[in-house]
Amino acid sequence: MAAIPDSPDTPDCPSASGNGLLPAELHAWMLMLAATGAVEQELRSVVKERLDVSHDEFLVLCLLAADPREAQRMTRIAELLGRPKTRLTYQIACLQHAGLVTRKSVCGDKRGVEVALTEKARGLLKEASGVLAETVKEALARFMGPTQREAMCALMPDFAAEATPE
Repeated sequence: MAAIPDSPDTPDCPSASGNGLLPAELHAWMLMLAATGAVEQELRSVVKERLDVSHDEFLVLCLLAADPREAQRMTRIAELLGRPKTRLTYQIACLQHAGLVTRKSVCGDKRGVEVALTEKARGLLKEASGVLAETVKEALARFMGPTQREAMCALMPDFAAEATPE
């Protein structure tokens, strides 16, 4: 795998040098983690302001929003988010209290619990999605150089056209 080229507008980060000890795969992983951290920092305040939920609760909502008409088992949500089920139980309780999710037992499995978005959550996510997407694009644009932005365009089509570094 080729090394990730650095660019003049890529900010300094611990893995920004291609001449270090790390192979290209680990270098790329470190850049991805740094970019993810930058996006999460930007999103936290927007998510709190727009949806009035924590970042971790927002991740649950995003996971459920991938298929908003289908419920997800709590064990699957915990697995996909890499969270302990006990922590997820607390987050789901907070979301349920806010009227954003419903929780019900799985038919035929007395220990299984399914979680689904409410209409309120669907409406809030739909209303906030444009601002949230802009926040992600702007955070990535400030962090990534042209080469990295080009690669990201394959995942986020509007990224190239709308996000430019300041």
